[in-house]
Amino acid sequence: MEPRITRPYRHVPDGYRALLALEASTRDDAVLPRAVQELVRLRASQVNGCGFCVDMHSHDALEAGESIERLLAVSAWREAPWFTRSERAALALTEELTRLADRTDAVPDPVWDEAAAVFDEKALMQLVLTVATINAWNRVSVATRQVAGSHRRTATAGRP
Repeated sequence: MEPRITRPYRHVPDGYRALLALEASTRDDAVLPRAVQELVRLRASQVNGCGFCVDMHSHDALEAGESIERLLAVSAWREAPWFTRSERAALALTEELTRLADRTDAVPDPVWDEAAAVFDEKALMQLVLTVATINAWNRVSVATRQVAGSHRRTATAGRP
């Protein structure tokens, strides 16, 4: 696969900086555990078919201490025994927020209620913003066909 635009962020540096600032605002480990953050970034990227972000967030999760066993099971998290109640709630909400147009009730009450049962409002909003942000990155990377692994090959590839 060849990218449609190489280093797309250089064309809209203010937009890139704005997305980076939004991303930075979602990375408070004291509010939402890093494992949850990386799992939802990975799962949204899988749902959106963003190889660039799947690769990036798999590596980020590994660097944060995530196990390969759990990473390999993220796409089948419902059937895998390795995820906590809060991680399952976050993954379920991630899928609903990523697939908004797939149903008339975009975020069903039972999914929201389970997430609200395990996260306080601050963590819940950080989760929502984390999912919104990775979805924005996914859309840029998928549209411009960013190549998986290219962020590691060059320092100027961008950092979604």
